[in-house]
Amino acid sequence: QVQVVESGGGSVQAGGSLRLSCTASGSIFSIYSMGWYRQAPGKQRELVASITSGGSTDYADSVKGRFTISRDNAKNTVYLQMNSLKPEDTAVYHCKVIVTRPQLAIYWGQGTQVTVSS
Repeated sequence: QVQVVESGGGSVQAGGSLRLSCTASGSIFSIYSMGWYRQAPGKQRELVASITSGGSTDYADSVKGRFTISRDNAKNTVYLQMNSLKPEDTAVYHCKVIVTRPQLAIYWGQGTQVTVSS
């Protein structure tokens, strides 16, 4: 069994900051990548940022320069520092974990709500 738990969401005014955390636990021997996706009401889930075990990162154009993803491999934890938040960042943020051992598998967290008011 693998558990993915997110934390750190909340409500903030435009221009503010939030830090999300996601920890994977359970029968995990190797994680390839961890990332954050978000889904706003009526919209499809989209990539926000991801990071591989080697430290390679990928960001959505809409968050470049404002969000920073980082990872603690020893703790199987990924962080998303979100600065200069905008109302359009409002969404449920989900953590995605790609595991390669004991077998290739993808796990999702239940999500954490981020609300940015103008």
